[in-house]
Amino acid sequence: MSKQTSKRRVVITGYGMVTPLGKNTEETFENASKGSSGVDYITAFDTTGLPCRIGGQIDNAWLEGVEDNTAHKFDKISSRGLRLMRVATLEAAKQARLDEIENRERIGVSLGSHGDTPSIEDMMFTHRFYDGNGNWDIKKLMEAGGYSYLNFFRRKPDAAMSILSILFNCKGANTSIVSACAAGAQAIGEAQRIIQDGRCDVMVAGGCEAALNFTGFVGFVLIRALAEKYTTPQDASRPFDRKRNGFVMSEGAGAIILEELEHARARGVPILGELLGYGSSADAYRITDTHPKGKGAILAIKGALDDASLRPEDIDYINAHGTSTIQNDIGETLAIKEVFGERAKDIPVSSNKSMLGHTIAAAGAIESILTLVGINRSIILPTINYEFPDPKCRLDYVPNEARHKEHRRAISNSFGFGGQNACLCIGAFEE
Repeated sequence: MSKQTSKRRVVITGYGMVTPLGKNTEETFENASKGSSGVDYITAFDTTGLPCRIGGQIDNAWLEGVEDNTAHKFDKISSRGLRLMRVATLEAAKQARLDEIENRERIGVSLGSHGDTPSIEDMMFTHRFYDGNGNWDIKKLMEAGGYSYLNFFRRKPDAAMSILSILFNCKGANTSIVSACAAGAQAIGEAQRIIQDGRCDVMVAGGCEAALNFTGFVGFVLIRALAEKYTTPQDASRPFDRKRNGFVMSEGAGAIILEELEHARARGVPILGELLGYGSSADAYRITDTHPKGKGAILAIKGALDDASLRPEDIDYINAHGTSTIQNDIGETLAIKEVFGERAKDIPVSSNKSMLGHTIAAAGAIESILTLVGINRSIILPTINYEFPDPKCRLDYVPNEARHKEHRRAISNSFGFGGQNACLCIGAFEE
């Protein structure tokens, strides 16, 4: 293995999350290591008559009392996804001692998010002032009240990044990533490059998603992407299993603090791991499908390995995108086999989505953190609900139970709906 020395090394000094499995990283990892599921029947809205009625919800109690009183002035302007991200970032910032850094102009934010989807109530209210022929009575709408201009900010993806930078006093480079399921991982990868380019010393990076309302949910129902056949909610997400029939939609947030190595050393903060490489690509295939042969995924994985100056034989574990859809699971398996050759069958591959469901823009961030925690604890999280092997998906998917095994370097895959791909290479910190 060779290591490039010309690049600024980017290490990890903090992380945090809130997921359907827990209100923080420790609780989420502990439950995931037991093979628990965070999926259940949706209670956030009425799902009567829908073919899919399940999801991974966040307990509202986990959003209360975690921030100081000054932060709550942003509640009305924050999307639910941003509120989740605030919780995750607070955990990460405390661990990294972010508040101790004096030069706030060298701290940036890179966030993958999509903003709130409009509620049915808001849409019904505004349409009271529409005559059906293209004409709106704006005067009556403005006089009526009941529709807040703050909805405008909650729906803007970049507003979340802006508010996060205000809350944590980050005055450096700001980047807003909108790339579906790849957004969280891309936000982390682009943050790494900002540090390597010397534009910042520290970056708050990650992703958030909270689209478990009717308008956010029904689009995926209409394109038949969600799991519709399941015995219980907990067994619905079954990546790489022959009886999988769609993904399970969830909400969550993951935040990671990236820092230039010498900057972290100078302030004496514990180094938790290293972001070794990042690759991104586009399938350039279809807006509703990933490439059936995983061509874009192959480019992203190879890109991450090249960026890390690693060879395929240097990777000990793969945290798969693993959505529990027929197309993704087969395409990802083909991509892994193409990149890793004969060794592919010997590398443990598992999907956190079997337990968490799919947190969309948050997935890449949450999964990269779980990958790092697993490296530091020598635990490979399982793919639960793996009961019926698919002859088209023949790899070691770490079925049903966590595996205690030392591993030092891993990749975490995130392949976005529509063909955006990102791969992060993560490793234990080595001097």
